[in-house]
Amino acid sequence: MAILLPGLAHAAGEDDNAKGVTVTVFKATKSCFAATAEVFGVLLPAEEATVSPTREGLRVAQVLVDLGASVTAGQPLVRLTQPEGGEISLVAPVAGTISAVNAVVGTVASMRADPLFRIIARGEFEMVGEVPAKDMPLLSSGQVATIKVVGAPSVQGRVRSVSSTIDPITQLGQVRIQVVTQKPRLLVNASGRATIKTGESCNVAVPLSAILYGSGGAVIQVVRRQRIETRRVEVGLMSSGQVEIKDGLTEGDIVVARAGALLREGDPVRTIAADSSATK
Repeated sequence: MAILLPGLAHAAGEDDNAKGVTVTVFKATKSCFAATAEVFGVLLPAEEATVSPTREGLRVAQVLVDLGASVTAGQPLVRLTQPEGGEISLVAPVAGTISAVNAVVGTVASMRADPLFRIIARGEFEMVGEVPAKDMPLLSSGQVATIKVVGAPSVQGRVRSVSSTIDPITQLGQVRIQVVTQKPRLLVNASGRATIKTGESCNVAVPLSAILYGSGGAVIQVVRRQRIETRRVEVGLMSSGQVEIKDGLTEGDIVVARAGALLREGDPVRTIAADSSATK
C-alpha cells in the first residue's frame, strides 16, 4: 500500500494552487452610505418687492439705480416729474438687489403698466424644482441640500416646503429649497440641481468592479481556502464607485477586487492583496 506522506500532500496542494490564476483581493469592510434625492429646477427670488407710481401722469425724470445694483430700504430709485410741477422720488421698500428696471427717462409712468423696478428682497433666493413621486415621502422641511447652479459655485440650501400633491401626468412633485449661502452672484431663472440627504445606511461595501450582474441578479466572488466561491448578494446604495451590500457578504470576507466571468465556482487562485488589510 502506498503511503502519502504529509510533506507530499502539502506539495500537491501547492501544485494545485500554482495552476490557479492570480487575482487581486481585499478584505470587506463596513462603510456608511448617504441616501439622497435629486431636485432639478430654477432659481427664483424667495421674496420679490415691486415699485410703481402711486398715481397717473408722472413722467420719469431720472433713473438713479442700475440693473443688478444692491439697494437699502428707503434708498431713492427714480425721480418723477409731476404735471403740476416739482419732482417726487420713489424709494426702495426693502433692501435687496434690483432684478428688473422698466423706468425709462422721458416716458410716462403708469400704475397699470409693469412695475418700474423689481427687487429681490434681501438678495435671497430659493430653488423651485421637481422630484419623482417615489422620493416625495423621503423629503421634509429643514433637510440640508447642496445646490449646483449653472455658471456659479455650489451653494448650500435647506428644504423650505414639499408639495402635498404630484402632477398626474409627469408624476413629479414640487419642492422649494431656500438658499442659505449666497457668496456667488446668483441669477434669476438660472437652472440648478440640488442633492438632498434623506438618510444613511451602514453596511459592508465593495467597489463596483467586484460585482457581476446576470439574469439571476448580482453576485460577488470571494476566496476561501484559495478557491473561488460565488455569492449571490443584495446591493443597496452607491457612492463614489462603492456599492453597499445589504445581504450575502460578511465583514472580513476576502473578495475578488475585479470579478471575472472566467472565474468559476471552486477554481483555485493565487491572491495578491489590494492593500495591507487583505490576507492571502
